[in-house]
Amino acid sequence: MIRIGAIVLNAADPARASAFWSQALGFRPAGNPDFLLPAEAPAPRLHLDGSDRTHLDLWVDSAEEQAAEVERLLGLGAVRVEWDYPDDADFVVLGDPCGNRFCIVDTDAAGSGPSGGT
Repeated sequence: MIRIGAIVLNAADPARASAFWSQALGFRPAGNPDFLLPAEAPAPRLHLDGSDRTHLDLWVDSAEEQAAEVERLLGLGAVRVEWDYPDDADFVVLGDPCGNRFCIVDTDAAGSGPSGGT
C-alpha cells in the first residue's frame, strides 16, 4: 500500500531547520541527523535536505509494488522525470500533472525506510 513516508524540505541550513522543526513538531532526530521522526508512529518523517527541492517520498514495501504504483500513477497523469539515478537507487522520480516532483521509494531495498531513502 502506497503511503507518505517522508516529506522532504529544502533547507539551506539543515541543522538550524532540524532544531526548529524538532521543537515545533515534537519530532526527534534519528540515525541521519537530517531525518526527524515523529514522536508517535505511524506518521511521515521529515527529511531536511540542503540540495534537494521540497517533495513527497511515497513509500511502498517491494520492488514489485513500486513498479505497479509507478504504472498506476502514470495512468493517473503523472510523468516520468529525467533523473541521474545512482546504481543502487531505491526510488523512482515522477512529476504530478502540475510539475511537482515526488518519489516512489521501495522500503525493502537496502538503506530505505525510517533511516535511509531519498
